[in-house]
Amino acid sequence: MQPNINVVSLVSVGRHPQSGRARRAEQDGRAVELGLKLAGKALTVVHAGNAQESVLRQYAGMGLSSLTVLEQERHCDALPILVSFLQDKHIDVVLTGVRAEGGESSGMLPYLLAEQLGWPLVPRVAEILNVKDGEAEVLLALPRGQRRAVTVKLPFIASVDNAAQEARQTAFGPGLRAELNVLNVNAVTDEAASQWQISTAKPRPKRIKVVKAKTAADRMKAATAKPVGGGGKVMKDETAAEKAQAIFDLLLEEKVVR
Repeated sequence: MQPNINVVSLVSVGRHPQSGRARRAEQDGRAVELGLKLAGKALTVVHAGNAQESVLRQYAGMGLSSLTVLEQERHCDALPILVSFLQDKHIDVVLTGVRAEGGESSGMLPYLLAEQLGWPLVPRVAEILNVKDGEAEVLLALPRGQRRAVTVKLPFIASVDNAAQEARQTAFGPGLRAELNVLNVNAVTDEAASQWQISTAKPRPKRIKVVKAKTAADRMKAATAKPVGGGGKVMKDETAAEKAQAIFDLLLEEKVVR
């Protein structure tokens, strides 16, 4: 835990991918878990939406004594009230998920917040190692278990990746006893979203990518590769998948056929 650091975690109402029922959002739960690691009981968790939503108690059951709700209707824009809330306080780190599990689910909220506040944005964070002297050392999640270490000045906004530590189990009793601080805000209606008709998405066939590679190992690497940016320091962690890949490459080189 980092002393004297003000951390805010933004949470939303998630949707189960199979049943569609409301739940604690996976990435938002990891953002709360990272916030508890950094600030402990001093963590501020904020939700913009309906204060009567029962899912909020699942976040509170992670060990929170209170949770702040910026109450607004479903078709209101969360960006203006979040910007107003964050500007009024001395905040060092704001943690969000990469994208919401409901609504537009565009993943643009962290970027728009950073633009409005004039703060740097660190995307797809796996862990925040240290906060000292107005700077934070952050690990970014890269493909195949790799990590990139970067340094960013406070305050900043970080979107938490699925590679971050999994959220702890929620306790029903403490979640019910937690206090919900409901704040009345000047909500702004999203005129475009209020006219949308939302329906269940249907899976579409994916176009097969033609990979020109000589070996099966090269084709596997090309199929699982993701574009990554430059800068920072890349830290490789030899996971079980990488060990299996190394054994597979060795068998191909020796031309062993079983």
